[in-house]
Amino acid sequence: MGRGLGAGRLARFDAPPAPLRAARQAAGPAAEPSARPLVDDEGQRLRVERALRVLAAGIPVLVQGESGVGKEVFARRLHTACPRAAGPFVAVNCAALPEALIESELFGYEAGAFTGAHRQGRPGLIREADGGLLFLDEIGDMPLALQARLLRVLQEREVRALGSAQARSVDFALVCATHRDLRAMVGEGRFRADLYYRLQHFTVELPALRDDPRGPAHIAEMLARTLEDRDIGLSAAARAALLGHSWPGNWRELAGTCRTLAALALPGQVLGLADLPAALREAAAPEAKRGARPEAAADLRSLTAAAMQRALEACGGNVSRAARMLGVHRSTLYRRNAPDTRPS
Repeated sequence: MGRGLGAGRLARFDAPPAPLRAARQAAGPAAEPSARPLVDDEGQRLRVERALRVLAAGIPVLVQGESGVGKEVFARRLHTACPRAAGPFVAVNCAALPEALIESELFGYEAGAFTGAHRQGRPGLIREADGGLLFLDEIGDMPLALQARLLRVLQEREVRALGSAQARSVDFALVCATHRDLRAMVGEGRFRADLYYRLQHFTVELPALRDDPRGPAHIAEMLARTLEDRDIGLSAAARAALLGHSWPGNWRELAGTCRTLAALALPGQVLGLADLPAALREAAAPEAKRGARPEAAADLRSLTAAAMQRALEACGGNVSRAARMLGVHRSTLYRRNAPDTRPS
C-alpha cells in the first residue's frame, strides 16, 4: 500500500456516452466549498481517525446515513488524509449508472468485446482507481450479478475486463456508502451475504442533521458563512424557523437553501419568514401559533438573551455579524450584553 501508487496514470479516453458521462459527473467532482458540511467536532474527528486506521490495514469502510448527510464528503476527506492522497479518487454512483452498462463501466472491456464497444477498449473505473481510493456510492443499488464480480475483485485484487482472458492486478482503498439497511436486504435476498460480510467490518454512521447534538450550532455557522458575505441578515422569526427545521434532506438541503437565500436577497437585506422556502414557512406556522400565547416578561428576556448568546457564539463574538444575523441593530446587542453595573 505504498504512497501515491498509480498517481498520474489515468489514461485519456474519448468521452463516454451521455448517460454515463452524467452519472460520472454526479458522483465524481468535489462538492462545492459552500456545500460542504462544516462538521469538525470531536465526534467527526474520531470517525475520520478510526476510518483512516482501518483503511491503512486494507479493510473497506462502509459509510451509512440518510441522503444528504455528507457520505461522499466524508470519503473525500479520508482520501485527502490517507497515504493514497496522491493517487486518484474515483467515485461511482451505483444507482446512477445504467444497469446494462455498469459492468463495462466498472470492470472495463477489450476492443471488440461487444457491439458498439470503443475500438481501443476501456480500462474500467476500478482500474482507474488503482493506487488511490475507490468510492462506491449507493452500493445497495448494485445488481446482484455485479456484486459477485465485485466480491471476486476484493478477494483476489484482480480485475478481468469484458472480452479479456487476462486478469490485471489492482491496488486501491475501498469506501462504500449507502442509505439502505444492507442487513435487511441480505435477509430479503436483495444483497449478497458474502459481500455484506466482506464490507461490514467497520461501519461509520453519519447522523442526520436533526439528530446531531450540535446541529443547531452547525446550522447557525453555515448561515453566517453563507449569508454574511453579502451582508444579509435574518429576522428572529426566520432564524428560529431555520434552526428549528427538521432538514429531512440534511446538509444537502441546508446548503441549497442557504445558497438560494443568498442568491435572491439584496445586499444588506434582513430576511423575514416570508422570504423562506414554502416548506420552511409551512413547518414554522404551527410553532408560531403555539408561541403566540402571552409569556412572562422574565421568560421573554431569557429567550431573547439566549438567542443573542447563540448568535454571538456562532459569529465568534463579532457583535456586528451577530446583529445582522438577528436583524437588530448592534447597539441592541451591546446594551443587552453589557455588564450590569447597578449597585447590588
